[in-house]
Amino acid sequence: MMISFNKQLIKTELEIKKMQAAGSLNDRVLREVKALIKPGVATRDLDAAAEEIIRDHGGIPTFKGYPGPYPYPATLTISINEEMVHGIPSGRTLTEGDIVSVDCGTTLDGYIGDSAFTTGVGEIDEEKQRLIEVTRESLFKGIEQMRPGKHIGDVGAAIQAHVEGAGYHVPQQYTGHGVGREMHEPPQVPNFGVPGQGMALREGMTIAIEPMVLVGTSRTQVLSDQWTVISADKSLTAHYEHTVAVTANGPLILTRYRED
Repeated sequence: MMISFNKQLIKTELEIKKMQAAGSLNDRVLREVKALIKPGVATRDLDAAAEEIIRDHGGIPTFKGYPGPYPYPATLTISINEEMVHGIPSGRTLTEGDIVSVDCGTTLDGYIGDSAFTTGVGEIDEEKQRLIEVTRESLFKGIEQMRPGKHIGDVGAAIQAHVEGAGYHVPQQYTGHGVGREMHEPPQVPNFGVPGQGMALREGMTIAIEPMVLVGTSRTQVLSDQWTVISADKSLTAHYEHTVAVTANGPLILTRYRED
C-alpha cells in the first residue's frame, strides 16, 4: 500500500525543533537513569526516577498508559539479559554481570522523543560487552543511511549486515518506526532489508531507528505479562535506539542531550 507524504510523515523545521527539545529531555532522563544502574537497584526505582525527571521538566511519560494487551503501566521499559524489549519495571533487582536495556519516550509540547540503550551492571564479561558494542555500532550504521533519496531497505540492510557479520541475529517482527506527535507513525523500519528497496526517504521524515540484537536466534516469544519480549532460546539480547530526522545536510539525531 502506498503511503502519502502527509504531515504525519514530513515534519516542518519548527516541528523538528520541538522534537529536538523532547529528545534532549529524553536523553537527559536516560543519562541520569544509567548513572543509577548498579547491583541491588530495583527496576521500579529506576522507573520512578525517570518519571520524576520527565514531569519536573514539564514533560509527559509517553509509554505510561500506552495501548496494548493492557495499558502499559510504567515510564520505562527495562529488559534484562534475554529480555529484548518491553520489560515492565518491578521489584526485581539488578545483579552484578547482568546487561540491561532501558527504553524511554518523552512527550514535550505535543512532540515525542524516543531512545534506548543497553549497559552492563557492574563488571560484565567480554561476550556481553561485544554484544552491546555491536548493537550500538549497528544503530549508527543504520543512521548513516538516513539521507534524502535513500530507502528504508538501505537502513535495514546496513543494520542487518553489521549484526549478522558479527554472528548475531535481528528479529523479524519488531521494527523501528516513524515518530512525531504519535509514538508510532509510518513508516515501519525493519532491522533487515535489501538496499534500494522500500519507501524512499525524504527531507523532514523523523524515524526511531532501533536495532534489537539476539545472540542465539532471531525468534522471540512474549512472556505471560503480555508485554515482555524475550529471545526464544533465552540467549542474550541488546537494544539501542535514537530518533533521527532526515535533512538536506544528512541525518540529524534528535535524542541527544543539549545543555540549556
